[in-house]
Amino acid sequence: MVKLRLKRLGKKNSPFYRIVAIPARTKREGKTLEDLGHYDPIKKELKLDKERAEYWLNSGAQPTDTVKRLLIKEGVIKEDKSEKKSFKKEPGRKAQERKAKKDEKKEEPAKKEEKETEVKEEKDNNSEEK
Repeated sequence: MVKLRLKRLGKKNSPFYRIVAIPARTKREGKTLEDLGHYDPIKKELKLDKERAEYWLNSGAQPTDTVKRLLIKEGVIKEDKSEKKSFKKEPGRKAQERKAKKDEKKEEPAKKEEKETEVKEEKDNNSEEK
């Protein structure tokens, strides 16, 4: 599978990226199939060969999230509202377990009070019957 991803260049603390078509299993800095353009995040400069990007997308290449955002910005692909990353509305598994334990502890005193009232009522009923 081919990916469209960013290949990092530039000095330390001054990144510069090339947008490349590269096999998915290749390293980030590995041998590329084709350079499609470049992106400078400091200057917010983006240069892209739209025709070649469309060719790779039609060939089945998958863009990474960042490259996809840049392609949308350039108008190569249309933005899908449904494909936006959705964040979990529920807490994770461990957090849910902790909450369940906390709720159980809150319910225990209430259960004890119910049992005590039941025991008192039974004693009252037994004493009234005698």
